[in-house]
Amino acid sequence: SPDNPMTARTFVNRLWKLFFGNGLAKNVDDLGSQGHWPSHPGLLDWLAVEFVESGWDIQHMIELILTSRAYSQSSYATSGALEQDPFNALLARQSRFRVDAEMIRDNALAFGLLLNERLGGRSNKPYQPAGYWRHLNFPTRRYAHDMGENQYRRALYTHWQRSFLHPSLLAFDAPSREECTAERPRSNTPLQALVLLNDITYVEAARAFAIRIINEGGKDPKSRIDWAMNVALSRNGNAQEVKLLGDLQAAQLKRYLADEKAAIELNTVGLQTPPKEIPPAELASWTAIARTILNLHETITRY
Repeated sequence: SPDNPMTARTFVNRLWKLFFGNGLAKNVDDLGSQGHWPSHPGLLDWLAVEFVESGWDIQHMIELILTSRAYSQSSYATSGALEQDPFNALLARQSRFRVDAEMIRDNALAFGLLLNERLGGRSNKPYQPAGYWRHLNFPTRRYAHDMGENQYRRALYTHWQRSFLHPSLLAFDAPSREECTAERPRSNTPLQALVLLNDITYVEAARAFAIRIINEGGKDPKSRIDWAMNVALSRNGNAQEVKLLGDLQAAQLKRYLADEKAAIELNTVGLQTPPKEIPPAELASWTAIARTILNLHETITRY
């Protein structure tokens, strides 16, 4: 109804939160008198009116926000700016925030060209620790992960078992869906690093990424490291990063040359078959580099 502006205001405020980390009104689920007053009330009103007058065109609003000067700013902030406006309420810079659990998984799969972007259809069942459902009764159930391309569908389609949420998504604060969650918390825990290093999904994604690094990144370690960081972070590595990752790759190559069985075990995690033309030790060593890059704070943070 044109007499009720709340729908449009609520929607554009949530859109703003998606792209800036926080809504113009901080409480995205409560724009009433009990919520926070908008930081830019005139802007929120203008966006709401524009949304209605555009015919409730969501794509138009997304394009409008993403082509704005506010969105295109750098997230870099001087010490003085941080002191004056620590929460970026004045929108003097772009915001930094860790992306949601589903996006972290999708990005990892995309780096290795594993992500299946097919829309719709039944839920998928990604890899999950054995025995995770052992206490799920009435009736008891067994979890069998998908064996085909459904394994690599977007995390949006993950099978959701109430009270037994998929553990890797749960580690990154995915909600239980037992009630509406308008805003997710963002935690920072050691378990998240362990998921990115050891979950089968991320190990397999790292190996697929490593295959691309070897095939597309050039012949020497520096070129490959720069290529990999450009894919994941949209920038080359600095001198310190290139040295650290180069030393790690050399050490891992030496290790796996001395223990080919360990290399083969790493290279056969998941469903994907490693290419025969890449020596096992070389692939395993670059998988270690890919796992490290997937574990970087910068890889899972929107700048």
